[in-house]
Amino acid sequence: MPENQHEDPFEDRFAAALRDTGHSFRTDDPAALVGRGEVRGRRKQLLRRTAVLGGMTGVALVGVGATLLLTPDVHDPRRTSAAAGPAATASPSAASPSPAEPFTGDDILRSLKELLPQGAYKEEQAQGTDSLMPPYAHVVFDDGRGAAALGLSFGRVEPGSEQARQRATCPDKALVKYDDCTTAKLPDGSRLALFQGYEYADQRADTKRWYAELLTPEGHHVLLTEWNAPAEKGAPVSRPQPPLSVEQLKEVVTADVWQRVVDSMPSRGDRSATGEAAPSPGTRDKTIGDTLAGLLPRELNIVGEGGQESEYAYLVVDDGKGGSLVQINVQPGMSDMAGVLFEDAEELSDGRLVTTRQSPGEKGAEGVVMWTVDTLRPDGLRVVISAFNTPAQHQDATRDTPALTMEQLREIALSTVWDAGA
Repeated sequence: MPENQHEDPFEDRFAAALRDTGHSFRTDDPAALVGRGEVRGRRKQLLRRTAVLGGMTGVALVGVGATLLLTPDVHDPRRTSAAAGPAATASPSAASPSPAEPFTGDDILRSLKELLPQGAYKEEQAQGTDSLMPPYAHVVFDDGRGAAALGLSFGRVEPGSEQARQRATCPDKALVKYDDCTTAKLPDGSRLALFQGYEYADQRADTKRWYAELLTPEGHHVLLTEWNAPAEKGAPVSRPQPPLSVEQLKEVVTADVWQRVVDSMPSRGDRSATGEAAPSPGTRDKTIGDTLAGLLPRELNIVGEGGQESEYAYLVVDDGKGGSLVQINVQPGMSDMAGVLFEDAEELSDGRLVTTRQSPGEKGAEGVVMWTVDTLRPDGLRVVISAFNTPAQHQDATRDTPALTMEQLREIALSTVWDAGA
């Protein structure tokens, strides 16, 4: 069967899952949304598709002058006015639209700069709420101690939904390696996660990625990410740590102005506006993980599990020869990806498309291989499943091959239980 020659936006989902930044659709490695983030489930369909179409040459979940560093002062009027929001400041240059009006990219950049310590900026990019694309901001910030990329993104999440339960939580440490992650409930009921980890789960580079993620009871979602390099990938480390401390990340991400940005986002009834994925067909009252478990060969014991209810799941299985990570994505409405991800696919008699791939796992993890079967139904339902010869993708191989064969992966991906109405 022919292999898909294109990089796949599902392939770094394990850690990128944590990267819900609006600028993530600019990243330089589309193969990176399958293996690297448990949540970057946290990706709207619109952003997923833009990542592939806009960055096919190279994407890894998820979702960029020098001055003396000045220690932030909570009494600094520059910071006080920013925390109150652009409209609250008396400076005409800092004025931003009222909540009923859209924020431009310049408005968002200006508000972000007002909340940051003094420093120099370059590579400024932003998208306001006056566009179909989700708003974001990206800058390279230099406080005098080295240039660092910063990314800010916004979204709206339905309160009480599955996706709301996934936001502002720490990733599974069995899947994502990090130094520290804490969560807290704020006095207004918002949830806040503060994460200190790495751009690469296997730490093949010294690039650190820290972020603060906020979810309010009303469904405002704000994510601020920083690196200790001028780009998230492909740039040498420029400083030992990212520029903002955990306390500063919290201060910036909780500023009132960002909730007004989210309020000004256009309301649309599709999942690209809310970030809420439609329930996956064929699962009925089961989670994706439950459905996957029911399709596994009987000789496999499930020793670990996780993921989302409606779109993504992983299991760690053991056939007596060692743990093997198995992950699956079930994505409705992916017909427009046929020419991108399935250009050289095998076409079955019923119109389903199938591609297979055997590739190395995370760089730096010794001997790891990933076997993948990717399928697309004529109705746009995409089912892609991968298996590894290790219980965690960033760990060295514990067995020669995955616990599932390519034929077994193919059978699971093509099972009719995933189909609408099954």
